[in-house]
Amino acid sequence: MKKTTTFALGLLLAGGSFASGMTPVGTWRSIDDATGQAKAQIVISERGGVLNGRIEKLLRKGADPAAVCDKCSDDRKDKPMVGLEIIRGAKKADGKDVWEGGKILDPESGRNYTLRLTPVANGSKLEVRGSVMGIGRTQTWVRVQ
Repeated sequence: MKKTTTFALGLLLAGGSFASGMTPVGTWRSIDDATGQAKAQIVISERGGVLNGRIEKLLRKGADPAAVCDKCSDDRKDKPMVGLEIIRGAKKADGKDVWEGGKILDPESGRNYTLRLTPVANGSKLEVRGSVMGIGRTQTWVRVQ
């Protein structure tokens, strides 16, 4: 009986950790499409079923930690890159491990894109899709352990 209870408890805990990994909530490294190098560390959090994400740290060599979003055209104009909210308003799609309906900001261009977040590889990677009128690109971010 003791072995069965221990085994069942182990399965329950393993299942819980697997399920929690299939969420965009956490800390991620964005990867530069051109160089393949880590660009920034982003923290995605959830409040009331809505996801938001902020740049926690700039990782590019030579990046100015005091840089501001001078190309932004909304309330983020001239705000520091570190701490800048780049993900706003994503919600989980019904019955899927996909979050959409929000926006993602490219702070280098100042443009906002429609957003879709899809955890993959058991939650160790995150497909981040930004698009305008169905045309866009997908980046793969890596979870920071």
